[in-house]
Amino acid sequence: MSPVSGRCLRRGHYDPRMSIPGVDPTTDGRGRVKAAIGKVAMTSAGQWYLRHVSPKIDEPLMRRTRGRVNSIGVWPRFVLLTHTGAKSGIERVTPLIYFTDGDRVILVASNYGSTRHPAWYHNVLAHPTVTLYGGGVEGRFVGREATGAEHDRLWALANQWIPIYDKYEASSKDRKIPLVVLTPQ
Repeated sequence: MSPVSGRCLRRGHYDPRMSIPGVDPTTDGRGRVKAAIGKVAMTSAGQWYLRHVSPKIDEPLMRRTRGRVNSIGVWPRFVLLTHTGAKSGIERVTPLIYFTDGDRVILVASNYGSTRHPAWYHNVLAHPTVTLYGGGVEGRFVGREATGAEHDRLWALANQWIPIYDKYEASSKDRKIPLVVLTPQ
């Protein structure tokens, strides 16, 4: 999986050798760690932690560790998505799990299996130019929703990578979980 180009924040200038780490959903994961995280994440305590604690500590933790560690540990990889509010116009930062498909970053708008799409999804559709930070690197991207066969292929990869997404889709009632494709600008 090829990494996604970006700008090295520490040096403050564009360096094409620096990139948001690629995450190949067909090979990423650490067996027992992956299984344990999945089990905990589906408990009510795990869901509460992921919804209420993780979002508050991930941004400073990821910036402090240059994207190497998040509130769950070192797996799965997270990016910080900086997006503009669809209605408010206020800039927001949301930590999200991601995988890559070539030079594109793929985000799953699961909203923990809720019946509603997450706010960041609506924001990216309204203002598709966003910033991603991961692996100590920041870059500008343009987002769009995956549709049709592309959605089906990426959804299969997402479920192979993190099987909890199937459970999220089942609990989301009639909502089809969107996938957002971010292409480097």
